[in-house]
Amino acid sequence: MNKTMKIAIAQYNPIIGDLRGNALKTIDILKRAQEDDYNLVVFPELSLTGYPPRDLLLREDFLQACKSTLSEILPHTAKVGAIIGTVLKDADGRGLFNSALLIYGGKVIGRVDKSLLPNYDIFEEARYFKPSDSVNCLEFQGLRLGITICEDIWNDEDIFEHQRYSRNILDELYRDDPDIFINLSASPYHYGKHDFRKGMLSHYSKKYKIPFVYANQVGGNDELVFDGSSMVYDRSGQLILHGKTFEEDFILYDTEISYPKISEPEEDISWIYNGLVLGTRDYFHKTGFSKALLGLSGGLDSALVACIAAKALGEENVLGVFMPSRYSSQESREDASGLARSLGIEYREIPIEDIFKDYIGIFNDDAQVKGGLAEENIQARIRGSLLMFISNRENKLLISPSNKSEIAVGYSTLYGDSCGAIAVIGDILKSRAYELCRFINRDNEIIPNNIIVKTPTAELRPDQRDEDSLPPYSILDPILAMYIEENIPIQEIIKKGYDRDMVYSIINMIDRAEHKRRQIPPIIKLSDGAFGMGRKHPIVHGYKGRVYK
Repeated sequence: MNKTMKIAIAQYNPIIGDLRGNALKTIDILKRAQEDDYNLVVFPELSLTGYPPRDLLLREDFLQACKSTLSEILPHTAKVGAIIGTVLKDADGRGLFNSALLIYGGKVIGRVDKSLLPNYDIFEEARYFKPSDSVNCLEFQGLRLGITICEDIWNDEDIFEHQRYSRNILDELYRDDPDIFINLSASPYHYGKHDFRKGMLSHYSKKYKIPFVYANQVGGNDELVFDGSSMVYDRSGQLILHGKTFEEDFILYDTEISYPKISEPEEDISWIYNGLVLGTRDYFHKTGFSKALLGLSGGLDSALVACIAAKALGEENVLGVFMPSRYSSQESREDASGLARSLGIEYREIPIEDIFKDYIGIFNDDAQVKGGLAEENIQARIRGSLLMFISNRENKLLISPSNKSEIAVGYSTLYGDSCGAIAVIGDILKSRAYELCRFINRDNEIIPNNIIVKTPTAELRPDQRDEDSLPPYSILDPILAMYIEENIPIQEIIKKGYDRDMVYSIINMIDRAEHKRRQIPPIIKLSDGAFGMGRKHPIVHGYKGRVYK
């Protein structure tokens, strides 16, 4: 690089569709960069609209609003350049591009359209956008900028064993002699992804011997969590700047300065916890809610969710309700109330025994408990109805405590414990939930230790234990991870030493529960294989009948 430039990375948290609010944040950032005498500010992918805008892109009024809102930003680039992500129509007005605009002097001086459109898992960009046919560098103040948008850098043959696209965009840009690579991203987080990103960006900067600026969105949008973690790598492949994780940040990069290599942040269980906290906080605040409600059972899952909610929203904004039946133990009552005291959240007890008796009196001729699934499930549904009553009356958003292991095999009750506006730990396997609880207790006993060590039970019948209906979680969870998250074939799972009949039984439970998963609340996605918007399995199909004999 012969020229020097001061570049700021605006790692910020947009609200999808809040064009006015996003524009005001953009303008504030541009003012800050100008005051600090920076030349260029790089924003994340679709920074104006927020990512992903999904079917808002099918509304003509939304597209017109994007255009007019952009015009409000232009005057604020009189003395500082910006690369802003937005949507633009093509020349004939019938197609749409995911674009990065280079703006300076109050006008657009360059444009790059996204070339590689992801159409897998949670991504549906081919539904909305046209791909760019060609790429080229943009000139700005003596530097040639090789600008790409998110997926454009996720197709290098040295990194990806199975390539989804026929083009290598960085190779194409390299032939146009860039001085620096810049990538605008809205890359959703899942555990392990950041380590992969670091290796990928290091490889690119070494391969091309060109510095690499990576600007990523942060925040929670519906089911997705974006970790930020924007980075700068020097031409030798060394990480020299790293943004905050799960927080907004403003990162300053001066191309004239020789930066020392910094230590690379390593992912651990705290990343999952912080992702859950951020996803919960943004889901509430971006939908206009500040107060949360959940049922406290005295068990591990509701304890974990209560801790996350208290951290995300403040303990004064969380209500936990213990709803005992004839099967609830004194141990569970003490654990639930002890957790509430430890967290400082509001706590109530509402017994369900009389309501349960009314159901038994209506449906059983002798008004005596007969046992069976219907009587178990009605207790969960009574609790769900009571919680929804409180939610409506007190304007508190209800959180479902269901974990991924339960959701996978259908070990939850529709309109009962699955009630809620969001399933905070719906992408957390039970074994990982234990790990998160131990993380929360790493310095002090916030969650009563008895909750962590006692045998899991739904307490819907006498002496009930989860393992009466399910394999031990130490066996169930690895099979679920292999089948759901890693797409490992059934026979390969069995070859790893798992009992054939048990594997078939688990897979059958997974398939039978698909209709339940369609009715589960939105799930915060933190794995590569979450239930929710990225899963598109049919409810009714015959494949299992031909395979599972």
